[in-house]
Amino acid sequence: MGSLLTLSPFPATMAIPPVNRAPPREGVSRMLRRYRLAGVSDSSRWEGFQFRGDDIVISTPPKSGTTWMQMICALLVFRGPRLPARLTELSPWLDMETDTVESVFAALEAQPHRRFIKTHTPLDGLPSDDRVTYVCVGRDPRDAAISLGNHINNSNPEALIRARAAVVGSAGPATSTDGRARPQPGDPVERFWHWVDDDAGPDVAEPCLKYTLHHLGTFWDRRQAPNVVLFHYTDLLADLEGEMRRLAAVLGIAVDEDTWPALVSGASFDRMRDRAAELAPEVTIDGFWKDVRGFFKNGSAGQWRSLLSPEDLVRYEGRVRQLSTPDVAAWAHSGWGGLAC
Repeated sequence: MGSLLTLSPFPATMAIPPVNRAPPREGVSRMLRRYRLAGVSDSSRWEGFQFRGDDIVISTPPKSGTTWMQMICALLVFRGPRLPARLTELSPWLDMETDTVESVFAALEAQPHRRFIKTHTPLDGLPSDDRVTYVCVGRDPRDAAISLGNHINNSNPEALIRARAAVVGSAGPATSTDGRARPQPGDPVERFWHWVDDDAGPDVAEPCLKYTLHHLGTFWDRRQAPNVVLFHYTDLLADLEGEMRRLAAVLGIAVDEDTWPALVSGASFDRMRDRAAELAPEVTIDGFWKDVRGFFKNGSAGQWRSLLSPEDLVRYEGRVRQLSTPDVAAWAHSGWGGLAC
């Protein structure tokens, strides 16, 4: 078990899961919980979506490796780094209200390849289809909070609000009454605690610790389901090829051995940064990014160490214990590799 200053203050209780999965059964079920995130995402848009039998749904808390997993799926689906369109067009954020739901459904219906769809909706807000593979990526929430701060600094939320307003009209719950983006603390430490202590939702929420741990908990509770698979940012950093091979096995995608080096290289942060205009999210929204390459700013773990004191970590640990179970907290902060220690 790590100390507060290492990987995680939480106990490890689970080993790495097996790769082999039982064949999924056909069927759709379960009442859905509605989530609205950051004023631009509404999970009710999933209602009426027609799945194909081999669809992949990538469901992550914000700033937890979403684009990385989208790219990994793209590399596996297309068997190489050459993509037929921008990543955000190949793998749209279905819940996002900057395009009409009809246009998103039509674009996905027109795709001839295996589909991989992005969402930040927890598992209990998504239609449950036993033929579909649901992929979750976790990340140390402390790093996700810092990454969110970098994201905010590098983006123009007013561009996002304008794009949403053009589709659905009035501003959403993440905006102030005059339609402008809700202000965030400028100091990085204050911003971190704002993210940690935010107690809204999770049904209507900003990205925050409460939403992140709730999201991961919905996947953790169903981790034994044959069509639910959990990955972690730390494990991807430690063994990218091994985790990509694990995903290929889960998805039933056969890859020639001589193809693997190009796939793994294509999923590296340096290569993705070089292709930022093609791979970053929201590149279809004019004026959203200040520096599109800056979206791929770091791609590392443990950034929180330079921000938080030992006293801060004690306070943070107490908040996590209010919001989550020990098993979920341990996996969220350490990944499968940390739990195996």
